[in-house]
Amino acid sequence: MEISRRKFQGVLNILSFNRHFYVFGLIALVLIIGSKYIFNWNNNLFWLVICGFIYGLTMPLIVSAYVYDFSGFYHFDWLKKINLDDSKQNLNLNINAGFDETSYIIKNVLPKSELQVYDFYNAKQHTEPAIIRARKVSLVYPNTEQIKSNIIPLSDNSVNNIFLLSAIHEIRKQDEKIQFLKECRRVCKPNGNVIMVEHLRDLPNFFAFTIGFTHFFSKTTWVKAFKEAGFTSINETKFTPFMSIFESK
Repeated sequence: MEISRRKFQGVLNILSFNRHFYVFGLIALVLIIGSKYIFNWNNNLFWLVICGFIYGLTMPLIVSAYVYDFSGFYHFDWLKKINLDDSKQNLNLNINAGFDETSYIIKNVLPKSELQVYDFYNAKQHTEPAIIRARKVSLVYPNTEQIKSNIIPLSDNSVNNIFLLSAIHEIRKQDEKIQFLKECRRVCKPNGNVIMVEHLRDLPNFFAFTIGFTHFFSKTTWVKAFKEAGFTSINETKFTPFMSIFESK
């Protein structure tokens, strides 16, 4: 099945899933502008605050358009460059938090390999409003199974590749992340790969998302989690300044 994306679908997703942020931001902006007629604002400070609010509201949309709509991320050329083996004997996993834009694309890139999709979303543990809204409009790949983040229902050394694409930052607790990655390590074959794509809590993403960059985790946090889960090889490649591709074994 070929999935075609609408123009500016990435930006529209950001607006839809994070609309509470934009509603509150616009209300705050209107109140600040209105306060100029009540309080004796310092003119330079007033315009600094206004520009800061406008920057905070528009820059995430500009960067999201660049990353998700114009960079070619969803063409998956970055995955093709990894040169993963594709054969009928292979089993690949795509694990998400209930918002799935990638399973059909992975199947198109690796058509011979079997693809199993898992959803680890837990309403009690993963409470971000954005992911709750995203789940309501997500595509569901055939035979997608709901799992717990600490149990992947497969035998040891049975999986060739596991894809974690902009998903496991929804696991907020470090211990839960480590346990999840231990399960990934357990089910992977000795030469298997875990391929994770994430924004990082770093300077480029601070300039892109301002305070919103705290929703992501630092490279140090991820590397520590992978190492504690038993991975010995962790390689990072940048896809645009705002996204990192980790290949771990």
